[in-house]
Amino acid sequence: MAPHSPIPSSQVSRTVVLGSTSRYRRELLERLRIPFTVAAPDVDETPAVGESPSDLARRLALAKAQAVAAKHPESVVIGSDQVADLAGQPLGKPGEHARAVQQLRQMRGQTVIFQTALAVVCLATGFEAVDLAAVRVVFRDLSDAEIEAYLQAEKPYDCAGSAKSEGLGIALLESIDNDDPTALIGLPLIRTARMLRQAGIQLLRATP
Repeated sequence: MAPHSPIPSSQVSRTVVLGSTSRYRRELLERLRIPFTVAAPDVDETPAVGESPSDLARRLALAKAQAVAAKHPESVVIGSDQVADLAGQPLGKPGEHARAVQQLRQMRGQTVIFQTALAVVCLATGFEAVDLAAVRVVFRDLSDAEIEAYLQAEKPYDCAGSAKSEGLGIALLESIDNDDPTALIGLPLIRTARMLRQAGIQLLRATP
């Protein structure tokens, strides 16, 4: 979806709201060193029948941003969602151990595309933009013992695809291919910075 024209930062100073309670996304956004608040989006994440993982991620990212923007219409709101794509099959957050074991067994020796969608919305200006960062991940041919050892060590039950690449999960992988290095963790910061600038948020300011 093409964004609206950028809003010059000199015209207005708007607050930024992260429409997510994910601590991973919060920690990533903190890298940009801008003030922001956090709000929980109330969005049904059930996939639609026949919906592709990339379409699901895009739809949910935008829905989350719009839901939070409805309560913060003057703010610039960030929404994001990640869906692991295994041969067109969406893999979400496992939630518990048995499901995580099942996911990692499915993914071993396979190439998985982690579809990380980003949306930025400001109702006051009519700004709305959506983008997708696809990360190609090749998993090692993991043994059941390796899967169990990893899950016991890191318990990544709140992560799509049951792995934390920024932690011990890196030992599960053969390779990662992407153009936005933080996308796999949950928030593609290159795209986030670009879209915030387009929405009128100044990121790099000269110090007095």
